[in-house]
Amino acid sequence: MELQETSNNFNEPIPVFKVDPIMVLLFGFLSCGLYLIYWNIKVAEVFNAVAKKEVISQPIAIFAGCCMPVNIYFYYLAGKEALPKVYEQTGELQKDQSTLLIVLGFFFPIAAAMIVQGDINRLYK
Repeated sequence: MELQETSNNFNEPIPVFKVDPIMVLLFGFLSCGLYLIYWNIKVAEVFNAVAKKEVISQPIAIFAGCCMPVNIYFYYLAGKEALPKVYEQTGELQKDQSTLLIVLGFFFPIAAAMIVQGDINRLYK
């Protein structure tokens, strides 16, 4: 019997997580931020599938929803490592949004989430 590791298998298709950025804002406010924990987990799954490696781990995605330093690190990883892979996949101009996402993630995380969601939605057009 041959055992095969499946935890690091990133050859699966990109999961569909298309949400209107305004809905991210609305759900984030209505749930007092709890929706952002769910949103972080789903976005991490999409980023990991697009990058074909683990860019954002599940614990980072979970703690980013409730812990400020981890939240800033989440948006740093999104802007520096994950979004360039999304832009590559969609054929868009490569841009580094890590500084913008860090600043917004510190002062207004829902705005950073809306920007990231808008970029992710371009994968599904």
